[in-house]
Amino acid sequence: MSDTHLELTDATFEEKVLNSDGVVVVDFWAPWCGPCQMLGPILDEVSADLKDDNDVTITKLLVDDNPQVTEKYQVTSIPTIGYFANGELIDQTLGVLPKEAIMAKISAAKKSLSK
Repeated sequence: MSDTHLELTDATFEEKVLNSDGVVVVDFWAPWCGPCQMLGPILDEVSADLKDDNDVTITKLLVDDNPQVTEKYQVTSIPTIGYFANGELIDQTLGVLPKEAIMAKISAAKKSLSK
């Protein structure tokens, strides 16, 4: 996974995700997870496509080092992607998804911002 995504920790999760006014995409991952390695480049593409969108932040959380957040959101399999809007988890997907599916989830999350 590249370093283009904001790296979250148990300590920074509240500030960077729960207190955010936009959409935050959280990639729950681990370096030993093969599917996580496959998802990384897809999220890089999503991040590049959305680089000018100030309402969307792509992040990652290493599950091995951050058990509090991992447990709170009941992440038992990885990769899991959490879609947060205005600090609230509104959707979660499991496994490697195509870029189009991730973009659709982000679009849906953005629509919930205006409610």
